[in-house]
Amino acid sequence: MARKKIIAGNWKMNMTPSEAVALIETLKPLVATEDADVVFCVPAIDIIPAVEAAKGSNICIGAENMYFEEKGAFTGEISPSMLTDAGVKYVIIGHSERRQYFAETDETVNKKVLKAFEHGITPIICCGETLTQREQGVTIDFIRQQVKIALLGVSAEQAAKAVIAYEPIWAIGTGKVATTEQAQEVCAAVRACVAEIYDQATADAIRVQYGGSVSASSAPELFAQPDIDGGLVGGAALKPDFGKIVNYK
Repeated sequence: MARKKIIAGNWKMNMTPSEAVALIETLKPLVATEDADVVFCVPAIDIIPAVEAAKGSNICIGAENMYFEEKGAFTGEISPSMLTDAGVKYVIIGHSERRQYFAETDETVNKKVLKAFEHGITPIICCGETLTQREQGVTIDFIRQQVKIALLGVSAEQAAKAVIAYEPIWAIGTGKVATTEQAQEVCAAVRACVAEIYDQATADAIRVQYGGSVSASSAPELFAQPDIDGGLVGGAALKPDFGKIVNYK
């Protein structure tokens, strides 16, 4: 069975609640499709108005982060039950910006992945290498390590429902896009790694996205690759152009 594409927008730290509602109203007719799952991962303060604005459309609302404890003295954090109660279906975990600026590690990513599954939230698990790592030829080794630790303790049944987003750090927000060959090579390596951990059926089911300066012009070629099941889109997700990325054919 062919995997359904999943195209997610990562809004990052953009859009006030009222701006979020206006953007969703603009994008609703532009992203209407049954051919792909469409997810808007929005800042925490935008989640409730975004869920309300997206009602009746094909848009799912996701979060950009989540803590791995149920509740407690964790000032400024958001728990998985808060997200599910607000109507969140997806959560981005381990984005390179979280790793770089907020000290996330492979181990905390794993804790969050396990907690997301516990609450029925689909994790979009991010992996990606720096320019130095690519130049030194260790990209695949590094990505495999990130994937293996992220999936520690995750069952095959859970892993089959997960999303893994490959985002080369050197291509995020830089306007540089990995070549189609580079993106396909790493996404195929991610799938092969999942097959090693579990089995081929799980690897065939898991969806692997490409992220990193995805645009309306680069999406058709990227998404046509056998191991690329859509994209995690940054800047372009805040514009009407996101509709063209979703309807890339």
